[in-house]
Amino acid sequence: MLYLSGQGPREADGFMHVGKVGAEVGVEAAYAHAKLTGINLLSVMHEALGDLGRVKRVVKLLGMVNAVPYFVDHPSVINGCSDLLINVFGEEVGQHARSAVGFGSLPGNITVEIEAIVALRD
Repeated sequence: MLYLSGQGPREADGFMHVGKVGAEVGVEAAYAHAKLTGINLLSVMHEALGDLGRVKRVVKLLGMVNAVPYFVDHPSVINGCSDLLINVFGEEVGQHARSAVGFGSLPGNITVEIEAIVALRD
């Protein structure tokens, strides 16, 4: 198993997307931030494993959304990462269990943070 610490929506140039989903950040933008976070998770996986072909299954994601208290569409945000992983690995390997929850704040005021558990091939 590979346990990946929470990653955030960091662009290649280091820029981090910040803000409250449901206030200054809409669902579409937050979906894109979750997708970017998924790309960052893939990068960490690749660096740790040397080859994404070693991934047997994406087991579980924990998706955290920095949201206003009345926001209720957390799954639509974290779908950005889930959809990416299914597109990269296919249904059989990429389909996973998932939690998509709201938080009152995240480190550095980032919009999303996602951690993953991945099963590896022998």
